[in-house]
Amino acid sequence: MTLLEAYNLPFAAAAILLVFIALAQVIGMGDMFEGADADIDLDVDIEADPTAAGGFFDALQTVFGIGRVPFLIWLSVLLFTFTVIGVVGQQVLVSTLGAPFPAWLAAIGAGAAALPVTGALTRPLARLLPQDESSAVGLDSLVRRDAEIQLGQATAGSPARSKVIDRHGHPHFVMVEPNDPEATLKQGETVMLVRREGQTFFGVQYENPMLSLR
Repeated sequence: MTLLEAYNLPFAAAAILLVFIALAQVIGMGDMFEGADADIDLDVDIEADPTAAGGFFDALQTVFGIGRVPFLIWLSVLLFTFTVIGVVGQQVLVSTLGAPFPAWLAAIGAGAAALPVTGALTRPLARLLPQDESSAVGLDSLVRRDAEIQLGQATAGSPARSKVIDRHGHPHFVMVEPNDPEATLKQGETVMLVRREGQTFFGVQYENPMLSLR
């Protein structure tokens, strides 16, 4: 097979990586990584200069399709086009000139050609994929939501680790104190978060009507 020739080794490696990505998705490794991210609450406020390097990244997005589709899809398209362009190109050279390019030179040429081709392919692909809103939320959006006291009990000045579900269904783990300094929030109790000071939330005890339906 042409793909197993020494001058096609970069393209064989790309094809193997593409197969590995496909298998990883089939057996659920992609979901495993997503699940790990869901258990980590990382709220970062970043203020970026909208003009800094904007033209460069806009050009990358337009020409190479970066950011238009999920990264694994973009990488899969890139690997596929790189492999096809490389193998076909080497075969054409063998047929016309009688010899292929060295593997490293063919890889550079195929890579340079594959990037804009990938961009061209991902543009229509991005229109076909469902457009999801960002699931990133700020800490303030957790106020007025229910939280479950998970570890120990919370008293004034001594917050307890609690779990709160955001509007996208993702869990966040926050520290909660009772809003009433005289109150105690016990483990397993569900409270409503009513305000936030820094990284600490304050909750009030109340009877959630949904809990009575369980």
